[in-house]
Amino acid sequence: MNSFLPRIEISLSQIRENTQILSDLYLGKGISLMGVTKAVLGEPSIAQAMVQGGVEYIADSRIENILKMKNAGISTPFALLRTPLSQAESIVENVDISLNTEIETVKRLSHHAKKQNKTHQVIIMVELGDLREGVLPYDLSQFIRETLSLPNIIIIGIGCNLACYGGIKPDDKNMRELSELVNLLEKEFQIDLKIISGGNSANYEWFKSSQNIGRINNLRVGESILLGCETLGRKAIPGLHRNAFQLVAEVIESKRKASVPLGEICQDAFGNVPGFLDRGDHQRVIIALGRQDVQASNLKSNNQLRIIGSSSDHIILDGDDHNLKVGDEVRFSLDYSGLLATMTSPFVMKQFADSDADVVV
Repeated sequence: MNSFLPRIEISLSQIRENTQILSDLYLGKGISLMGVTKAVLGEPSIAQAMVQGGVEYIADSRIENILKMKNAGISTPFALLRTPLSQAESIVENVDISLNTEIETVKRLSHHAKKQNKTHQVIIMVELGDLREGVLPYDLSQFIRETLSLPNIIIIGIGCNLACYGGIKPDDKNMRELSELVNLLEKEFQIDLKIISGGNSANYEWFKSSQNIGRINNLRVGESILLGCETLGRKAIPGLHRNAFQLVAEVIESKRKASVPLGEICQDAFGNVPGFLDRGDHQRVIIALGRQDVQASNLKSNNQLRIIGSSSDHIILDGDDHNLKVGDEVRFSLDYSGLLATMTSPFVMKQFADSDADVVV
């Protein structure tokens, strides 16, 4: 199997164990998890590992990923994190729950749910400061009123999103605000909101430190499961695996060259005018990865190799003291952006290192 390069080696057992540890941890305070698969392109084997680890739902932002997982036999309830108006018919047909912020979209979902003789469940997202998506709190009551009047739609919960676009930290203040909104809405409309989804992997520190989690009973967790860290400072979560994903690339050139290009320097392939530090001649190693696959800044060499730069199809490494030859393999750990890029790239093979049988896709 090692002939497939570049490849990303995926440990399903580590993902399953991370999910189990987090599921048990959060359930200790009554919080269920949605396992988020958008960073891994809805890979069914990874979704199955999350389900085996204890998540109650699988959540993704793209209907195409959900269809892939359903077609592969994943039978858990699915939640769609992003709800385009144009996909309402398919959403009703294929998704159990969708997260919504626009009444026109909910009306379209209602229309298609009625046509399909189905009931569609919605979570209404509220804006609590991060400025990505959400109904403004002072508009929430009217939004709920209109939604309750629509046929074939059930409001199953309220949620919020933090620390994605604006980097706003989940804390006792905004989590308490979400709980208070839930209490007011339930009282005003005499409804029972089953899911109160307080955020994502960024909620770990709040969860650990909070003495009272209020009404929050669900989180949408992806990066913590996949990479073993919280997402405010990317600190490791105790007991979790950090290297469930390993990117492996092939050395395609290894030569001693100058450290400064020769001739007049103009723009590079991406419109930048580069600058260089003259370190004299040194060993320069090129690997068969480039910006079309992943940004070099999203990689961390397992062998302490320094990344010098990259182009569309090549990443250049400082090979001094490493004795790398053409055909050798170089390994990297990935951050979230790197994982997202390499799992999306059709040029990076996906290898499951510890499934029942190694599978390469």
